[in-house]
Amino acid sequence: MTAKNGRRWNHNIHYHPRILRAVPEGARHALDVGCGEGMLARELRRSVPQVTGIDLDAPSLDQARAHPGDGIDYVLGDFLTHPFEPASFDVIASVATLHHMDAAAGLARMRDLLRPGGVLAVVGLARDTPRDLPYVLGGVVAGTALRAVKGYWQHPSPTVWPPPVTYPQMRALAAGTLPGARYRRHALFRYSVIWRKPAGGTRSG
Repeated sequence: MTAKNGRRWNHNIHYHPRILRAVPEGARHALDVGCGEGMLARELRRSVPQVTGIDLDAPSLDQARAHPGDGIDYVLGDFLTHPFEPASFDVIASVATLHHMDAAAGLARMRDLLRPGGVLAVVGLARDTPRDLPYVLGGVVAGTALRAVKGYWQHPSPTVWPPPVTYPQMRALAAGTLPGARYRRHALFRYSVIWRKPAGGTRSG
């Protein structure tokens, strides 16, 4: 199914505004981890002068680079090993990517690449447990209604299913790696983690 009214929609796009609201005032350089075809990177570019997107999937990056003049630097590579300079980004965003890698290593890498005072904003998927049944039922109902109104855009990037980490495990991992992070479970089969790195630059975790 395609998007209706010319606007793309899916469960990931639904939570882009949560990422965008977390961008700190005065941010100069943003990193989009697992940028895919670049939709979130282009949204970040509206408020952040320098945006870098990194992804392992070459066909998705080809689509991203097909948008001329967007001013975004797209990198084909592994986020965990690419030689970014430590503490070089004011905001790091990631949507539906963390479950493609070791989540602990991914969060730690994001933490270390943030400048003091920078913000990490993650929207991700995790694996349901029996205790998550109310969220699952609510998500099915809400997702079905939203699809009927908005249509559904299928992103071109590879998928991983099921996610290796459960929602409770993800919450604990975020708390341990990013002390003070705000974790929230969302209706449409997603969680979010928002964290501001201490301005003193002290390494956390």
